[in-house]
Amino acid sequence: MNLPLPLVAVSGTPRECGIAYGKAAAELIAENTAAYLTRFSSQLGIDLETARRAGAGFRATTQERLPRIADMLDGVAEGAHVAVPDIYALNARTELLYGAGPQTECTAIGVLDSRSADGSTLLAQNWDWHPDQRSYTLVLATRDECGFEVVTLVEAGMLAKAGLNSEGLGVCVNLLTSDRDGRPGGVPYHVLLRAVLETPTLHTALVAACANPRSASINILLGQAFGEHIPGEIIDLEIVPGDVGWLHPVDGLITHANHFESGVPVHDTLKDFGSSSFFRGDRARRLLGDGPIDDKVLADVLGDHGGYPRAICRHDDGTDVDADRSETLYSVIMNLDERRLSVAPGPPCGAESYVDVRLAGLFD
Repeated sequence: MNLPLPLVAVSGTPRECGIAYGKAAAELIAENTAAYLTRFSSQLGIDLETARRAGAGFRATTQERLPRIADMLDGVAEGAHVAVPDIYALNARTELLYGAGPQTECTAIGVLDSRSADGSTLLAQNWDWHPDQRSYTLVLATRDECGFEVVTLVEAGMLAKAGLNSEGLGVCVNLLTSDRDGRPGGVPYHVLLRAVLETPTLHTALVAACANPRSASINILLGQAFGEHIPGEIIDLEIVPGDVGWLHPVDGLITHANHFESGVPVHDTLKDFGSSSFFRGDRARRLLGDGPIDDKVLADVLGDHGGYPRAICRHDDGTDVDADRSETLYSVIMNLDERRLSVAPGPPCGAESYVDVRLAGLFD
């Protein structure tokens, strides 16, 4: 396995996994935390004391609602020798950066088994974010004390982004922004993603996504491979503080970018700025066509330059101020039947290949 970024694989109770992860990636976690604390200060004037106070608040909510995830995050802080409130502020970077201007991340794709070339359920996405964050990214794999396994792309010190678990459930994610964002309370955006990946079924994933309070909007594309003779399923959730909208596959596909499509009754703040999001999702659907879809088809779509530089394959062309710079940092394709996450460095148009991480045998 020749991954383009570090792989950290840990086993044990949530706290044991967190400590081992913190120790294994201590330098990256400390550097990433410091980078975000600097960003909070420079972009929004959030000083260290304020960030830590916010982190402590998010820790309290996480402990109340999702104690196993709180145990893991506390362990990460211990293992990496980073202050506990700082780790929670890091995991709440979306909530703390709300108000810093339009932040658009990611184009996601879901493919039902009826449309895939080999009958598998597939998810894929580009992760678009500030280029400085590329070096603080890794693949995290965990096996808990019951043998439940998760593998996910993460920013160092976080617990989830795009990923899948040993029950064939996977998730992709897009940032959304609405006039409800910034409400107090709730679990952080990235903690909510981990809560979804910690569940064994599509139903329990929906419960985790919808029942936990939040203070930022998020789009979660869920899929699960159900097994032999039982077709897989995908569904998209547009989640805002206090409400949820959803989208079902059309012709076996769901594509999504960074604007609302379900009709959930909020004001989409991207309408105040304009965004490439308004064409990226639909363009991805058109490019997928009406034929069978495999990894090669998905990789070609994820590398598309229509609307360059703010295309599906996003490039930093040097015209934005530093705070607004963004490009595709990593690209992910997931085969849920195979429990396989394949990752390529971004922008993916220049990637030679995607490298596979398979849960099978990973912890042997």
